[in-house]
Amino acid sequence: MTNDAVFWALAGTAAVVGALHSMAPDHWVPFMAVGRARGWSAARTAQVTLLCGFVHVTVSVVLGLLALRLGQEMLEAFGTRLESVAGILLIGFGLAYGLWGLRRGLAGKLHGHAHPHFDHVHDPSRATVLGLVLLFSVDPCVRLIPIILAAAPLGPARLVGLIAIYEVATIATMVALVLVARSGAVKVLQAPWLDRYGDALAGALIVVTGVAVAALGW
Repeated sequence: MTNDAVFWALAGTAAVVGALHSMAPDHWVPFMAVGRARGWSAARTAQVTLLCGFVHVTVSVVLGLLALRLGQEMLEAFGTRLESVAGILLIGFGLAYGLWGLRRGLAGKLHGHAHPHFDHVHDPSRATVLGLVLLFSVDPCVRLIPIILAAAPLGPARLVGLIAIYEVATIATMVALVLVARSGAVKVLQAPWLDRYGDALAGALIVVTGVAVAALGW
């Protein structure tokens, strides 16, 4: 088989694997839930999803490149261990975000408005984005490592091309699913009480997703 044939075979694999693994709920539910709760626009939600998707794949790329030097088995074991705690990390993030949202909602109910201590001083949207970025930075996709190792003999140009294909497939799928889910949520979930307790409900949804990920091993 020629190098070109190997490249295109790996390219198809990278595109399919990147898209399929992004369909797991932990790759899009948090963004849909948080975006709805924070009142983000579709563009803002897509930007945050794209950023976290880029971080998610880039960490995987770094592990794959390290595997070329340090050995595949060790890096795959390390990546798999990180993946195994993805559900726990989602649960922790969801609990923290949900409790903050509940406290904020109750403060608004008691005082007739959302307390400025939560809304302005600490810039909750920025903290939320940072939390999501950190969450996805410690949840690499070890499926990319074998693809990088297989592509290494093809030369730097083809290796970069395969990484780009995987990255685009992953991020595009994440953004598409988030926007579709967000559109449905915005149309269906329109009620005054959701504006007040949306953050708490988003946190609860993320916790449920984390429990499912931990239990089913997505």
